[in-house]
Amino acid sequence: MAGYEFSEPADRRQTADPSAELHAADASRHACDPAFRHGVVVGFDGSTSSERALAYAIGMAVRLGSGLIIVHVANRLPTTVWAGCEPPVFVDVPDHRTEVLGLELACADYLADVPWILVERGGDICHELEEVGREYSADAIVVGSTHGIVGRIFGSVAGRLARRAQRPVIVIP
Repeated sequence: MAGYEFSEPADRRQTADPSAELHAADASRHACDPAFRHGVVVGFDGSTSSERALAYAIGMAVRLGSGLIIVHVANRLPTTVWAGCEPPVFVDVPDHRTEVLGLELACADYLADVPWILVERGGDICHELEEVGREYSADAIVVGSTHGIVGRIFGSVAGRLARRAQRPVIVIP
């Protein structure tokens, strides 16, 4: 059997607090580098608007003397969710786009003036950006604006994030 196992006498029951294990697992998942506390979170997917948001966030981080937390949120839900249907299963397929973005960012000269990290998340973009902002006690979240018909129909990420975030949201056109 894999994992750690300990023997317990048959006549003695172990009374463990199940919430303690849950809190310990939650704390280890949300552990973040303290060097990036009170940094600037920026949503980045490689699009033109996210590149403009990244450029603004770099300048902001340099002016504040803080770190930059670049977040790429991978869409890991099937297309049936976007059509309003219940998904048959939750799809958790690794997004190789994050690796490509990480390599591009590592080779970028414009990131040389600021300490930065790349965080990959999966799920709802607004929720994940706010969650990363909370974990790092970010001073602000910077996102690019959504252009096109998709943003008009479903609502833009920037608009939804600005309504629900607990910290300043800066939307770059």
